[in-house]
Amino acid sequence: MDQAYDFRRAARASHNDMHEGAPEAQSDNSIEASKHFDFLVIGSGVAGLRYALAVAKFGSVAIVTKSEPQESNTMYAQGGVSAVLDPADSVESHIRDTIVAGAFLCDEETVEVVCREGPERVRELIAWGALFDQSEDGQLHLAREGGHSHHRIVHAADMTGREIERALLTAVRTNPSISMFEHHVAVDLLTLQDGATVVCYGVDTLDMKKQKVVRFIGGVTMLASGGAGHVYPTTTNPLVATGDGVALAQRAHAVVSNMEFVQFHPTALADEGLPIKPEKRENAFLITEAMRGAGGILYNQSMERFMPLYDSRGELAPRDMVARSIDDQLKKRKEKFVYLDISHKPRDEILAHFPNIAAECLKYGLDITKEPIPVVPAAHYMCGGVQTGLLGDTSIEGLFAAGEVTCTGLHGANRLASNSLLEALVFAQRAVEPSVAYAFQMGGKKAEVEKVENECQHLVVAMDLKEDELKEVLCFTELQRKRLQHIMWDYVGIIRSTERLKVAQRKLSELEAEWKDHLVRNGWKQRMVSLEVCEMRNLISVANLVVSSALVRQESRGLHYTTDFPMLVESARLPTILFPSSSMNTWSSKLVHRMEVETR
Repeated sequence: MDQAYDFRRAARASHNDMHEGAPEAQSDNSIEASKHFDFLVIGSGVAGLRYALAVAKFGSVAIVTKSEPQESNTMYAQGGVSAVLDPADSVESHIRDTIVAGAFLCDEETVEVVCREGPERVRELIAWGALFDQSEDGQLHLAREGGHSHHRIVHAADMTGREIERALLTAVRTNPSISMFEHHVAVDLLTLQDGATVVCYGVDTLDMKKQKVVRFIGGVTMLASGGAGHVYPTTTNPLVATGDGVALAQRAHAVVSNMEFVQFHPTALADEGLPIKPEKRENAFLITEAMRGAGGILYNQSMERFMPLYDSRGELAPRDMVARSIDDQLKKRKEKFVYLDISHKPRDEILAHFPNIAAECLKYGLDITKEPIPVVPAAHYMCGGVQTGLLGDTSIEGLFAAGEVTCTGLHGANRLASNSLLEALVFAQRAVEPSVAYAFQMGGKKAEVEKVENECQHLVVAMDLKEDELKEVLCFTELQRKRLQHIMWDYVGIIRSTERLKVAQRKLSELEAEWKDHLVRNGWKQRMVSLEVCEMRNLISVANLVVSSALVRQESRGLHYTTDFPMLVESARLPTILFPSSSMNTWSSKLVHRMEVETR
């Protein structure tokens, strides 16, 4: 009898025991009975799907996803997955490129693990049915992007994320051990604290379709909820990217790190520069890094090439340098966008490699084979997040994490292009073995599960509010959300200063107080939930973490550039680690040299 079968038999017994011992659901018809699974996955991007497929061999799996399953940052990733697959390339070269791009703040052990295991993870994607571009000789076509010294980007034209999501979702949907719960918003992790130890037993969610609160209990919870791009007004991220995972983990007492390093992609499509102006977008349209890797040139509006003035690598410099260079050009010239030009390349080549970008631009009257593309930086990726070890483990027992929600140490102060999908794949796999072992261990802890059921208060949908009260709460929340986003862009953007960060901190504090007061005055109770209120709470948490971390780092490194400390300081080559304080609602942010700052 193989080990997998032994575990599944034990897991089924544990699963049945938990159902038999669980209390009945409350009489409130907005609350459903708890659902029990061996593995819970929050998020349906590449990290969550890859993990779910692996652990499904050992027990029942629930994937809880905020919107449609495909609506994740993965779906919008254009460039590809970086991996050493060319004999002329080397793992050592990939390691070096990653560390240089990360401004030497990367965890070197993590970098080596990811770069060495990357090729095998790509081969697994192909085995699952992912179709990547091939050269004429039938080998994978490997592109090159900024910061990379070799061609090592596996891609599917300029829609790589969409292809990976398609392949993994197809495999998930045909797996009988995996259940998908769409339109379920993760509200709070279910945890119990014993001294310094916090243990996670699952998550409370809001079923948006039924407007009911649903509690999920699991042996292991995998946090794979993606990023937080919508903490800024312009982002390449989809609407679901509101920092939910980091905020959930923060409230549950997880250690968080490197939140000051927010990556602004240098080249999002600048709608103002298009011949036909699009209607308002929910997220900015990304112009992939691969276009610069394929020979795209950046010009200001006088058609003067400017990147060589800032960096000897020109357009192939890492993203932090390119974004700052564009920002400098825009401010000096008082312009709102620059141009990225690929039109000097053969038409067939452009259309073969960038069909999605070409089609999108053509919708608004721009032919990229003949004209330059107007571009501007936009919030793109969080290099910081929930701190994890090499096995995806967090500081909370029973909680693992993978993907953009994490800080593994791979990216350091700036992510190397196309390392994000790679990181998600590697850590989703590395978390499998310890997850299975922990879930097996939890199978015998029926009493603890019952304690969670009995002691964790149930949330309620905001149905008791009068219609005008609810409308007022949601309208004010939307206004405050926009205000928060503009505070972050105006004071915590690409170029920062201590004074402006302190102004942001004060304004965020005032905003939060005003928002909470408005909710209370309109009848909102602490246990009430709605999508809009949950997202706003999470955005406030993430914004405060970014600002507090940025104030602590008194140097300029990678994505964090401050005019008060413009130089890189070798003694500050340390991660910013945000430890939970003794109070569950108060946090202290510190570098290893113990500078502290309070944050909510």
